[in-house]
Amino acid sequence: MSLSSRSAARVAVAVVAISGSLLLAGCASKAAPGSTAPATSSPAAGEETPTPTPTPTDPPTPVTLTCDQILTPEQLYAYNPNVGVDAGYAPEKDSLEQKVKDWQGQTCAWSNQSSGDVIQIAVAQPPASAMDGLKNAAITAAQPVPTYGAPPLEGYFKPGSSGQVQIFRGAWWIVAESTAFFEPGDAAQLMESVLGNLPQG
Repeated sequence: MSLSSRSAARVAVAVVAISGSLLLAGCASKAAPGSTAPATSSPAAGEETPTPTPTPTDPPTPVTLTCDQILTPEQLYAYNPNVGVDAGYAPEKDSLEQKVKDWQGQTCAWSNQSSGDVIQIAVAQPPASAMDGLKNAAITAAQPVPTYGAPPLEGYFKPGSSGQVQIFRGAWWIVAESTAFFEPGDAAQLMESVLGNLPQG
């Protein structure tokens, strides 16, 4: 092969090499088939961005009454001389009494020294926005009891292994529960005493 022929061959190889490099560079600048763009935090069409639950603007009113003020020793003795303070009492988890405590209410308990029956009485002034929900839950689960007091007072009794009383009067929510409450009348004397001891409102 002559010198000129060799030079022409080298030029041709160089052109092919340069063309191949340019072609590869062009491919590299494009997204590979099947690749996706980075995910973004924008919500999909039709989706709503979740909003945080607002903090209640009407907090509960703390109850400053003691258990002896909610039910005096004299009233307790008149109900049953054999009933005394249950010093080791604590509300059960997820109970109405625990809800009362969470809302800065007062929770009290007394026990019968003979039978061992425990009487729980709890009072609270819940957030005003919660009252309708509490009343709706009570009327769904329990029986209305007009003998606890006249309207606007609302009273309910739920029978069971442990009878449960709920009373709503103004801003007050009263919960009473005991295995000694077989029917609404079993708690009537205690509820009358408690209602008489609570301030109006």
